[in-house]
Amino acid sequence: MPNKQNKTSLVWFKNDLRINDNATLLNAVNESETVIAIYCFDNRYFKKDKFGFKKTEKFRAKFLIETVTDLKFQLLGLNIPLFVYCDYTENSIEILQNTYGFDALYLQKEWTTEENKILDLVKKKLNPNVKIHEEYNQFLFHPEDLNFNVESLPSVFTDFRKNLEKNILVRTLLPTANPANSSYTFKNETRVPTLKDLGFSDFKIHNQSAFPFKGGETEALKRLENYFFQEKKLGFYKKTRNGLIGTDYSSKLSAWLANGSISAKTIYWKVKEFETLHFKNQSTYWLIFELIWRDYFKYVSKKNNNKIFKIGGILDKTYQWKDNKDAVNKWINGETNEPFVNANMNELNKTGWMSNRGRQNVASYFAKELLLDWRIGAAYFESLLIDYDVHSNYGNWMYVSGVGNDPRNRKFNIKLQAERYDANGKYQRIWLQNTLF
Repeated sequence: MPNKQNKTSLVWFKNDLRINDNATLLNAVNESETVIAIYCFDNRYFKKDKFGFKKTEKFRAKFLIETVTDLKFQLLGLNIPLFVYCDYTENSIEILQNTYGFDALYLQKEWTTEENKILDLVKKKLNPNVKIHEEYNQFLFHPEDLNFNVESLPSVFTDFRKNLEKNILVRTLLPTANPANSSYTFKNETRVPTLKDLGFSDFKIHNQSAFPFKGGETEALKRLENYFFQEKKLGFYKKTRNGLIGTDYSSKLSAWLANGSISAKTIYWKVKEFETLHFKNQSTYWLIFELIWRDYFKYVSKKNNNKIFKIGGILDKTYQWKDNKDAVNKWINGETNEPFVNANMNELNKTGWMSNRGRQNVASYFAKELLLDWRIGAAYFESLLIDYDVHSNYGNWMYVSGVGNDPRNRKFNIKLQAERYDANGKYQRIWLQNTLF
């Protein structure tokens, strides 16, 4: 047995809630005699933000509870206990430090403000001898493999994509960690909270939801297997991805990607497997294309830091943004002059989900027609969307609002979009019949 450099290590799970292709977990197991883990439903993420929205609403909270429940079960198979707390993260980690005296902390490396503030608070409470190991665990193309500095990131996605496709390889999948030391007796057993514990009432998934899936790595891999290999829907993805109704117009993998129940690399290599076993076409490529977009927004965030949350965006553009509460509320409640916008907002409010086509339209209407402060719309999406990802959410909102990476500063013609993507009005009929829901 190799000499382990750490006696006891703590793995701090954040948005990397999986046991497969997880560098943080693998390194901790390989370098430690005993491994324990923590996930914290941090109080900060269930409070209201400056715009008055709860940062995490019931849809994402339910999905997260399911995800952490599955992670806890998966980790048991590796003899690693997952301690789950509903408290401030720094207090929860301090409890484990006092109980187990761990000498190393492993976590996914982040760079956005809120995550760094929490890490700073954790560091202040840690024994100064605890070694901290941070690992980029969320990219398709690893930062260390780029052939340019992030400060030189292309301002246009196409330039970024072409460079990566030509010059950078996607790393192979990491092996799953072997079971850790099982002779340790663990104390302070914890449980995953219920919705009620987090301040929500329980609810049933809407019968018209395009995202009726559960959270967790097990469900993510099941969905991937079904969409790719059983139904072979991957082969038609490019043709169906602008759909509005049903579970299969898109892969729906974004929700599991967002909290790290599945890695972008896992999806990438499964696409490659599909291409080897079946066929390669524009649709198989297009899913990888979308993964590269996801990476791009992460690098945009990494390069620009807090500018992605500023009203002028990464371009420092000045528009006459409005803060009209009545107009914001009408947009939220699906009471605008555009039925297509209203239908999409009703779907979001009732299910926590909206299609990519819908998101672009309602965001464009919010920023370009109503001229409302785009950050309010972004914050509302953060609250409601099951697949909320900070980098993609703010990157897309900046893009649509004219303060991000769109060189053409486009504005959607909502009526034409509705005619093109909902020609027979079926989608709008589903979500505008409020009396039926």
